[in-house]
Amino acid sequence: MAIARVWRGVTREARADEYLDYLNETGVSACRATEGNLGVRVLRRVADGRAEFVFVSLWESFDAIRRFAGDDVERAVYYPEDEDFLLELEPTVAHYEVAVDV
Repeated sequence: MAIARVWRGVTREARADEYLDYLNETGVSACRATEGNLGVRVLRRVADGRAEFVFVSLWESFDAIRRFAGDDVERAVYYPEDEDFLLELEPTVAHYEVAVDV
């Protein structure tokens, strides 16, 4: 059974495209390069001058997640310029069992 790791972040709408490019270069690339990663989905919603991103990475096991995130799998992973883009840094992520995958 796969595990979904879900993180959320918010930028200003004016920087949404720039942040998406950065997210692809950092988090998406790092997840995809980690053994045990089954894929990544990035969702974006723009409203009221803000762009909310939901980053869903799929994993074969918690051991695979540890290879990406380190021993504290609940801790969010951030990259150097995230502080410049994001309105706040969520300290944790959520994990879910993938119950249906069609």
